[in-house]
Amino acid sequence: MKKIAWITDSSCGLSKEFAEKHHIHIVPLNVIIGGKTYKEDVDITKDEFYALMKQHGDDAKTSQPAYGDFVTLYEKLKTEYDFGIALHASSQLTGTYQSSASASEMVGFPVEVIDSKIGDYALGRMIERGIEMVEDGLETEEVIKQLHTFPERAQMYLMPQNFEQLRRSGRVSKAQSLFASLLNIHVILGFDDGKVVVKDKVRIKKRAKQKMFHFLDEAMEKYQLKELCIQHAGVLDTAMEWKEEIQKKHQAVKVKVQTLVPVAGVHTGHGTLCFSYLRD
Repeated sequence: MKKIAWITDSSCGLSKEFAEKHHIHIVPLNVIIGGKTYKEDVDITKDEFYALMKQHGDDAKTSQPAYGDFVTLYEKLKTEYDFGIALHASSQLTGTYQSSASASEMVGFPVEVIDSKIGDYALGRMIERGIEMVEDGLETEEVIKQLHTFPERAQMYLMPQNFEQLRRSGRVSKAQSLFASLLNIHVILGFDDGKVVVKDKVRIKKRAKQKMFHFLDEAMEKYQLKELCIQHAGVLDTAMEWKEEIQKKHQAVKVKVQTLVPVAGVHTGHGTLCFSYLRD
């Protein structure tokens, strides 16, 4: 059996403990806030980031890993592993996927680089399930075949808190941002083939939450989800309230709660709430 290296980036949302246990190599993305640059989950924790975002949220930015970070990593892995499997955040949102694929080719280390077309919990869950398949004895080719089907089974809905952050990041236009602010419009975002798209617009924030729960009810009815994750940008108490509401209505589903990865929170603002899943 080939010795496989698992590679991803810090948008995966995996815990440090899980990554260390399974020897997952995580290349950190960068967040810039308060005039300083931090490597995500290396120089700053998620909670520390959102504490800073309360003070300096307006100037927060992100940047992808340096191409050289992948070259250095793959040069090292080439001496230790036969093969690599890399899953990265949507190529529509970051150049990390392209950098990983290009570095693999340049170094001459064979890596199957997969565009997850999403990020955070759903991306991390893809890696978890891939590792489970390997541990169950599936051949490498079959594992890769299954992994390539995962992006179309994943979804993430977001209720962004800050429209100005979306404008700054280029996710919406300045005109859209001004229009939304003037009319007090709240948007629900989701993923469509790797792109972030507006799924709905509502005038009252309470209705935005109701719309989020409506999307969840639809997914539960259609896919009979066994597990989903609520992600929050620095508002754990509210996320736990959502979890309680969801589990009262959908008692069979396992509901996890985790902090939204900072590279996503930069674009959606402190206080953003999301839920995501990877269906069977």
